[in-house]
Amino acid sequence: MRLDRFLWFARLVKTRTVAQALATAGHLRLNGRPVDRAAAAVRIGAVIAFATPSGRVRAIRVAALPDRRGPPAEGRACYTDLLENASQQTPGD
Repeated sequence: MRLDRFLWFARLVKTRTVAQALATAGHLRLNGRPVDRAAAAVRIGAVIAFATPSGRVRAIRVAALPDRRGPPAEGRACYTDLLENASQQTPGD
């Protein structure tokens, strides 16, 4: 699946145009490598990292490839937020 479509279907960005702009501007990383095109292939298990316009850094792992842009709960089921999970772990885990 194309990176811009995934970001839009999973409701990580409001429009597909915004997703394309993030990718072409080089603000996204896919599996640790900078992405410069919106058509980069996304697969289950891939890690996508980017900064939101508010300055928050997000890192997500793709859990499923959505078929459509559905309700927010359906979009959230397609990825796991890695940074939120890391901050909730206690030292020694």
